[in-house]
Amino acid sequence: MFVRIVKLSFHEEHIPAFLENFELMKDKIRNAPGNRFLELYQDKNNKSIFFTYSYWETEADLENYRNSELFYDVWTFTKRLFNDKPEAWSVDKLVTLV
Repeated sequence: MFVRIVKLSFHEEHIPAFLENFELMKDKIRNAPGNRFLELYQDKNNKSIFFTYSYWETEADLENYRNSELFYDVWTFTKRLFNDKPEAWSVDKLVTLV
């Protein structure tokens, strides 16, 4: 399993539209084959910056999602709202303390 972290930066006036669309799509994303976890974070100091964290069983699962109609719909809507280029990282989780 690995973690995908995506940094998203929006024009302030587009934040409500992003959040509304995320609310509509989050269960579909979370239920994509191979997705095991999904969270959305907002930066405490810059309210225009958000991060998504998603856990994927395999890299192929993430790639299948990224090539899906669902991703196309989510990304086509979301990218119109950006005020900066998104950034993404795929990382392996090494330690979890609970």
